Amino acid sequence: MDLSDIFIYDTSLAFAGEILIRCVIMYLMIILFLRLTGKRGVRQLSIFEVAIILALGSIAGDPMFTDDIPLIQAVIVMSVITVMYRLTTWLMMKYQWFEDLLEGKALYIVEEGELVLDKIKKGSMSHDEFFAEMRQQNTEHLGQIRTALLETDGTFSILFYPNNQVKYGLPLFPKACHIVTEVQPDVLYACIYCGNTRTLSHAKQQCERCDDCDWTVAINTTRIG
Repeated sequence: MDLSDIFIYDTSLAFAGEILIRCVIMYLMIILFLRLTGKRGVRQLSIFEVAIILALGSIAGDPMFTDDIPLIQAVIVMSVITVMYRLTTWLMMKYQWFEDLLEGKALYIVEEGELVLDKIKKGSMSHDEFFAEMRQQNTEHLGQIRTALLETDGTFSILFYPNNQVKYGLPLFPKACHIVTEVQPDVLYACIYCGNTRTLSHAKQQCERCDDCDWTVAINTTRIG
């Protein structure tokens, strides 16, 4: 096979120039769309907005190199989507039930240093993903957290205890969190599944909050910075 067939095929110089013009126009349309819908980072996008961005990519991509799709069609479609997006965001600000329908509700993941089990099951994330998000906010263990909220855009909002109110909690770093096989009477242990802390009579004692039987030594170090 000739390499020219792979890279050029039947592309004429005139159509290459047309593609250049199409790309510039659609690029400007994308910039205009993003300007009208507001500046937000990728991690701040809701599921609804991600769907809009994916649709935008399809709308803008095809007219860039397809000669039988006039640019006016793409401009009309993007204009309609822009108007619909603005209308939808206005309705979301005006009606809470409409916002909850499209974007869902924020979930309380941690309260008073323990995981909220029923909310975690609704969050569609694993324990490791929750813990990774908390570690990224300089959290060493659950006892440092008064409240942790999983926002609708997937980000975490955390309220910390003051250092003089930090509790014993489940360690979030892997090296500090290992299952114990022997227990001591005056040591606090944390349930690896839910973060419940207590003293134990034996290493396989059942947790009264979640019925799990795996424990690790709880820590109460304070936050730095």
